[in-house]
Amino acid sequence: MLASANPDLDNGPQTGKSATMRMCAVSREVRPVDELIRFVVSPDGEVVADLKRKLPGRGMWISASRQAVAEAVRRHQFNRSFKRDVRIAPALATDLESQLVRSAIEALAIAGKAGQVIAGFSKVEAALAPGQNRAAVQALIHAADGAADGIRRLEALVRKMAGNHDEFPAILTVEALTSAELDLALGRSNVIHAALLAGPASKTFLSRSQILVRYRSADDKTAGTVARNSESHSQ
Repeated sequence: MLASANPDLDNGPQTGKSATMRMCAVSREVRPVDELIRFVVSPDGEVVADLKRKLPGRGMWISASRQAVAEAVRRHQFNRSFKRDVRIAPALATDLESQLVRSAIEALAIAGKAGQVIAGFSKVEAALAPGQNRAAVQALIHAADGAADGIRRLEALVRKMAGNHDEFPAILTVEALTSAELDLALGRSNVIHAALLAGPASKTFLSRSQILVRYRSADDKTAGTVARNSESHSQ
């Protein structure tokens, strides 16, 4: 149920987890929970982002957008929604982006430890070669600061594969993290390209990457992408 005594707040993490739609306290639009970020008030009265939607207490939901979070701070929306004076970090919108980056790095590290990541141009290229289990590749990961040539070559290979096999599932493209951040996640140096294989940990990484990209997209269209391969780098 979306309705409660206070329509801006849910009734706790259990209801927040089970609901599929919530209302953004800034735009007043009802959107899927995967497109919003939940906020709660800590015991010491500070507003914190509940990225995993598990923190206790009633939660307020805001569209996953730096612009929306900054607007909530500017309009004192947190005080109004929680109906109390709360402490808000002056750089909440910027700090939240850093949290989302760390969350994506953490998820990629877990996927790597689970054997669901192949790193390095030649290894990714080999995983996409004819005769390999290409359906296991869920996404290509490219460093946001990587050279365009390598990206084009791998993306062209995937498009060629998709053109020859209509039943071949589309592969996502992820460009949300820098090379240094990929290095940190995978515990090696100079990671520019990687392939994400099917698995629960990979699914978590893709979900966290998507919300990071969505958070940035209102302000910087080049901040990262999560797109279907057939739609990316097509020009």
